[in-house]
Order: sequence, then C-alpha cells, then structure tokens
Amino acid sequence: MNKWTAVALALVLAGTHGAAEDTPSGLFAAARKGDAAAVRQLLAAGADPNAKTEYGVTALHYAADRGHLDVVRLLLDRKADPNAKDNFYSATPLTWATTRGHAKVAGVLIDGGATGGEGMLVSAARGGEVELVKVLLEKAKPKPETLTAALRVSTKDEVTELLKRAGAKPPAPRPIPDKLDDLTGYAGTYKNAEVGELKLTAKDGALTVEAEGRRLMTLTRDTGEKFTAEGSAATATFTRSAGKVSGFDFAAEKQSVRTFARVEPDATGTQAKKPPAGAADPAPDVKAVAHWPQFRGIGAAGVADGQFPPTNFDVPKGKNVRWKTPLSGLGHSCPVIWGDRVFLTAAVGNPKATLRPGQYGDVDSVKEDMEHEWHVLCLDKRTGKILWDTVACRGVPKVKRHLKGTHANATPATDGTRLVVNFGAEGLYCFDFDGKQLWKRDLGKLESGWFYDPDYEWGFGSSPVIRKGRCYIQCDAGKNSFLGAYALADGSEVWMVKRDEPPTWGTPTVIDGPDRAELVATGTKFARGYDPETGKELWRVGRLSEISVPTPFLFEGRIVVCSGYRPVQPIFAIKPGASGDLSPKAGETTSAGVAWSTRSGGSYLPTPVGYKGHLYVLSNSGLLACYDMKTGKRLYNERVGGSSYTASPVAADGRIYCVGETDGVRVVGAGPDFELLAVNPVGETCLASPAIADGMLFVRTERHLIALGVPR
Repeated sequence: MNKWTAVALALVLAGTHGAAEDTPSGLFAAARKGDAAAVRQLLAAGADPNAKTEYGVTALHYAADRGHLDVVRLLLDRKADPNAKDNFYSATPLTWATTRGHAKVAGVLIDGGATGGEGMLVSAARGGEVELVKVLLEKAKPKPETLTAALRVSTKDEVTELLKRAGAKPPAPRPIPDKLDDLTGYAGTYKNAEVGELKLTAKDGALTVEAEGRRLMTLTRDTGEKFTAEGSAATATFTRSAGKVSGFDFAAEKQSVRTFARVEPDATGTQAKKPPAGAADPAPDVKAVAHWPQFRGIGAAGVADGQFPPTNFDVPKGKNVRWKTPLSGLGHSCPVIWGDRVFLTAAVGNPKATLRPGQYGDVDSVKEDMEHEWHVLCLDKRTGKILWDTVACRGVPKVKRHLKGTHANATPATDGTRLVVNFGAEGLYCFDFDGKQLWKRDLGKLESGWFYDPDYEWGFGSSPVIRKGRCYIQCDAGKNSFLGAYALADGSEVWMVKRDEPPTWGTPTVIDGPDRAELVATGTKFARGYDPETGKELWRVGRLSEISVPTPFLFEGRIVVCSGYRPVQPIFAIKPGASGDLSPKAGETTSAGVAWSTRSGGSYLPTPVGYKGHLYVLSNSGLLACYDMKTGKRLYNERVGGSSYTASPVAADGRIYCVGETDGVRVVGAGPDFELLAVNPVGETCLASPAIADGMLFVRTERHLIALGVPR
C-alpha cells in the first residue's frame, strides 16, 4: 500500500466524526490522482460512489476528466452513475472524457450506460479526434443526419473516411439560386450583449456564422425568415424593420432564446474618428504630478485627472514613446509610481515561457519544475533606466500557473517609503526605496485555482494595499482562505480573519466613507465589508460569480462591486455605512444597503472604472458598457474592437483607455455617448493593467515596460 492509499484509507478507518465528513473528499482526491487502490479501499470501507461536491461533481467526473481508465471501471462496477450531471456546467463524466479526448474512457462509459455520445461526434470530427470518432461510431450508433453533420465539419482525411464507411453521405450540393446575392441582405454583423458579435456571410445560398474568426455553423433557409443550423435543431428567425433585416432570434435546444441586433457598419465601434489634418496631442501641462501607489492607483479607482496621458501613439513606429525598457521573465504586476520611481515585479525562470492570450476557456495549468527567481525592480520614471533589481527569493514554484497567468501577478503597493510585494505561495515581502528587504512573511501554499476541481492551480493574483501604517492582504485560496492586516513597520500580524470562500483574485480596498472606514473584499459567496482596525465583519452582499476577479472601489458615494463569470454577472452599488446582510431579496435589485444592482453585465477579468458620473464596464470580449451611476441605467454597450481584454480600463482627462491583449490600446471619449477616439498599436501581448502619471501612460507588455507620452 503506497503512502497516498494509506492516507486516504485512514480518513475512513479513523472512525471520528471529522473523518466521516472527509470521506467524500478523500474519494474525490484519489479519483483525481488515479489511485485505484485507494479508491477500492475507500469504497470497501463505505464511501458512496455517487457522493457529490457542492457543484454536483462525482468521483466518476474527476476520473473521466483525467483519463484514469482503471478508476472509471472500478467506479462503474460499484454503481457510480455514468449520467450524473454537475449542477454548474450540466456536464456528465462522458462530457469531460470526450472534451479531453480520452477515447477509451468514453467507450467504457458508454458501455456502462452513459448517454449523449452521439451528440459529441460532431465536435470530435471537427477536432480531428480519430480514436474518439472510432469509439463514438462503434458505441453511440449515431443517426444518418449526425453522421452527415460530422462529415461536413471533419478536419482530417482519416476521420472523413471513417464517417463515410459508417454511412455518412456527403450532402447534396445546395441549389444555387440564379441570383447569388439572394441572401446578401442577411449578411453582416449582429450583436448580443451576453454573447458578443457574430459575423454572417452569404455564400451559395447559405449563411456562414463566425465569431472572432472561428466558424460556428451554417444556416440554410427553412421557411420565410426562419433558418436552420445544419447538423442541429438550432434555428435563427430574422426580423425586419422598414423592410430591412434588423436582427434575429437564435433558439437552441434547452437554451433560452437569444436576440441579436444588427450592427450597422458605421456603428460597430471599431473605427476611430480621424483627427483633423495636422492634429496632434498637445504637450502635457501637468500642474501637480500624482502618484499611482497601488493596483489601479489611488483607492483602486483607476483615475488620474490632470496627468494628461497621450490620446494617440504608435509603439512599433516610435510615435509618442518616451522609453521602452526590456524585462526578463513574466509578470502581470502593474507598474506603481511614486515620485520619479516606477516599481514592478517579475518571475524569471524558463526563458522560453510565454503567455497564451485569447478567449479559449482552457482550465489547464502550467507546471514549471525549473528554478525561478522572483524579482522586484525600480526604474527611473523619466528615462526607463533600471535603478535596482532585487531578487526576493529563489526556488521551484510551489504552485502551478494558468496558461494565461504568471508567477508574479500581484501588483506592489507603496506609501512613499516602503514597498510591499505579494508573491503568494512564495511569500509577502517589504522593501525600502533602495531595494533593501525589510521583512518577509510566509503566507502558506495558497493554492488558487478552479472552483470545480482544486487540482487545477492558476496562481495567486490579489495585490496588497497600504493604509495608515498597515498592509492588508486577501488570500482566498480554497483551503484556509483569510483576510489579514500586518504592521508595515515589521510585518507583524495585527489581525487575521478566516473566510469561507473558494479561490478569488480580487484586491481588497479601504473605503473612507462619511462615517467610517471600511475594508471591502469581494468573494464568490459574498462581497464583505470589514472594520480595517479589527477585522470585524460589518456587512455582506451576495451572491457573486464562482470566479471573482474585479476589485471593489468607491465612486459617486457608492461602493462598486462586480464579477462576471457566467451565468451570474452582478454589479452592486453599495451604500457605505450599512450593516448586516445587504443582499437584495429574490426578484429585487435594491435593499437598505444597495442603491441599485443588476444580475448581468458584470465584467469577468477587468475591473470597471468610474468617471464623471458614469460607470464603464469592459468585458473580456471587448464590449464597453456605460451606466448612469446614480440610477444604474445602461446608456450604451458597444464594441471597442480587438479580440480579448484582461487589463482593467483607466481614465484621465476625458478619456477612457482600454488595453487589449494583442490589439493595442483603444481610447474612448468619456460621456453617455460612445465615441472611439483612437486605436493605438502596441505590437506585443499585454495583460497587465496600465498606470498613469506625469503626462504618461505606462503599459507593461509581455517583454517590456513602455512609457507613452508626448515629448516635452
């Protein structure tokens, strides 16, 4: 019996109340690890093969996802339900097995009674999964129409031949109308607030539907304005206004109808207005240079009026580029600025390590076994010269990172004399302005990852904040989540409170309200307000998304809290000074402590920015929504262009700056009407939020820190 088996079995045989409660988690862990011996022993000792997590996940889900064939067989033999659906994604074990391409596991599940295999053939054919297609053809017994649909999207010759041998018939050539422009009136761009934009192209009597350059389906006319998606029962019914196609309603099985509105070419929000001939940004007239001391600047507000960053620039061409400093390693920490110094961090390890931008929904982790160095850097704000580069620690990373993440995600914080950096599992550090380490604290492993499966680690992301001689940190890591206050002078613990929260990535914020200060921390179950002096909970509001990232901030006398991982995407405007549970009742949007709220529209990764009476919420797909902060009324929801966004928008001097992952910086005019002012190339991947100070916009890319500003 190996060590893992002994530990797992001990949870059952200990016989205590606590051990009995841990039995399901022991079974789940053994199933994820693929330890068939431990699973067998736990089941023999009475573990329920159909026990579920709070998300309805069973041991069979985990084993199927990992491709552990022996464990899958063992669980099925013990009557594990092959058709159990979790209560978040509605996924079955077969869903995960086919998604991961585990062909043998899929076959065993179907033999064990799993249903739904036929519906997975099309995606397997599209992905070129030869072995999986073989299994689904043999065991799922797909209907002729499913075979034909799979043949149409097949991407490999071997898959195509398999489908043909199974009876797939190449679709008969569509009758091409005499006038090839028969459907051109339907072609164009259509937008839904939740889904984003779809592009419809008319060709050979059919409509091809694409999203972000990826083909989704082909629509053919059924009757009148009703079109059917080939290979499925989904339909699109078009509507007209003044005789012209104005949108369509998309209906799919077991899904609510989604309405898409047509976007006119002059209103897509992807073309910036051309400035008058000879127009250029004026030289910045900064009267008082401001600091940017933490994530998103003072109070996490993301606003720097009077600092006059440029509206127009072009990094590849060198236009309005003050300096561009190469950086080693990877990091998403944002630059922080105090006086003439700029601070940031980086994790230096594999020289070939890169980031994977885009919207792909992959939950996988990156495990890096080579030694890393965690660096803290100080640069001259005027020249970009590195003044000092201190290595905080060395070692193999204690946790894995997300494909899109780094081992230096958290932004430093400073009070003008000390600099605090949080490297998560690698520790909390404090330095002076000469790079000398003053103190360090070990925070534990901090395994932040997927709520659904704790073995998928994504890395730590919450940044420290400083106020009145204290440093506050939020560590929601699945196990032993906590919020803590530490003395800035020596790092000693002032207070620490436990939090019953799964992993989150938001940064806490201290709000100075009219009657008291409140330390606000978001979460999945609740956003909470605490007394910054004692850690006592003052209020709570829920529920938020299962993955909570945006940071709270004070705007127009309201605490803005949001999150955007579907299906729950709330925005709350909370009144400072309230107490107790402020959550609006079911069906309501206000309460004694909530001025207004909405259950949709919250951002997933970027933190919103409030500016001159309007709240701007940027989705990770590039939709910018503007709300009246007093009422919560949405004034517009327009696409700024570009493909994906992780960085949070910032504002200054009548401009909203939106930094795309790969598509440069879009500048939008502030106000209730959407106006795209500029599209500025950067030429590199950028996921870190920018900073603003002294006439400059500071943008961190994958390999550089760039200061953008009109020359003085």
